[in-house]
Amino acid sequence: MVIDFAHFTPGLSLAGGAVIGLAAAVLVLLNGRIAGISGIVGGFLTWPRSDVGWRLAFLAGLVGSAVVAGLLGKPVHLDIQSAWSDILVAGFLVGVGTRYAGGCTSGHGVCGLSRGSIRSLIATTTFMCTGFLTVFIQRHLIGG
Repeated sequence: MVIDFAHFTPGLSLAGGAVIGLAAAVLVLLNGRIAGISGIVGGFLTWPRSDVGWRLAFLAGLVGSAVVAGLLGKPVHLDIQSAWSDILVAGFLVGVGTRYAGGCTSGHGVCGLSRGSIRSLIATTTFMCTGFLTVFIQRHLIGG
């Protein structure tokens, strides 16, 4: 295994993880809501929508962090090397998976595990193992 030290940022990664944990804790303590992105976005599809304000604020914070980073001289650079058709299919499959799993990686992995949820432990283990298997197949068997 080779570590790319040019992009190895343990301090920034730790700080980012702490901010994500703090945001999740504040949301559950002050609003009684779980900081799962699929649930937050999915809430826009339900009717009646009485809780649009906090959902918009949370999503604005997600997008706004990239804007602030750019203003501070650290612009976010995306290098997506997939076709739009692949991205759309992958997004659809992620959406279907989050419905079957009752949440996404942020909901289960950050919030569920911190609450000691067995269901979240199983879901997160499944997410991670599937990711590992997908990377192994793509890189070592298919050769991509």
